[in-house]
Amino acid sequence: MPLSPTPRRQARARPRAGSPVWLFDLDNTLHHASHAIFPAINEAMTRYIVKALSVETAEADYLRVRYTRRYGATLLGLARHHPIDPHDFLRVVHTFPDLPGMVRAERGIARLIAALPGRKIILTNGPQAYARAVLAQLGIERLFERVVAIEHMRRRGGWHAKPDLAMLRRVLREARVPLADAILVEDTRSHLKRYRRLGIGTVWIVGHLPTPARSEGRIAPMPGSGRPHYVDRRIRSLKSLKRGHDAGRIWSRSKGGTRS
Repeated sequence: MPLSPTPRRQARARPRAGSPVWLFDLDNTLHHASHAIFPAINEAMTRYIVKALSVETAEADYLRVRYTRRYGATLLGLARHHPIDPHDFLRVVHTFPDLPGMVRAERGIARLIAALPGRKIILTNGPQAYARAVLAQLGIERLFERVVAIEHMRRRGGWHAKPDLAMLRRVLREARVPLADAILVEDTRSHLKRYRRLGIGTVWIVGHLPTPARSEGRIAPMPGSGRPHYVDRRIRSLKSLKRGHDAGRIWSRSKGGTRS
């Protein structure tokens, strides 16, 4: 049976219907994971696969990337195709002796998140212990009513992750979040594209995306360029979320959302 994400304040009164419910991704959304954490996770995943499956490093790298692209998370491919312990995998590859020195985020992030109206929920493909450790390091764990991590996305004995549609419907139903009130803030465009089908608001945050390397002397385009049709707003900073609400804009296409 999947674990149930526990709200931090179970006696807390529910906001009135129509209030926004922010679904925040964690890595490269609330903090700059590409700076140090993502490289460390990738290296740890590759080492784990080499050891667990007795394959060469090149094959382990190939499986890591292939499963992430196909299933949304490397773990899902490993759990489906190989005899590994998923919980051990999550623990090993998300354990960092120097987490405080690896976490970078926008200045004043706690103030920015606290100023947003409505409820806030973390929705991450990372494990719960890691997510809560990062949130604690950022000083913002108390601002979220619950953390929905990959352990909570399981159903019928199977592992699921973003951008699984049925998983998100179930998560929102359990949290009593109407689809029309949900706004997903996420750095991964494929997740936003898939979840836009449900009618939720979509915000693509690009400020922490890695800068592409130059090719043959040419300047690579900046990450997060363009305005995909499934994105209601494209922002570089969390500051833009508050500014949008001060102007009376809720980023739902059904409510006439705009882009920046």
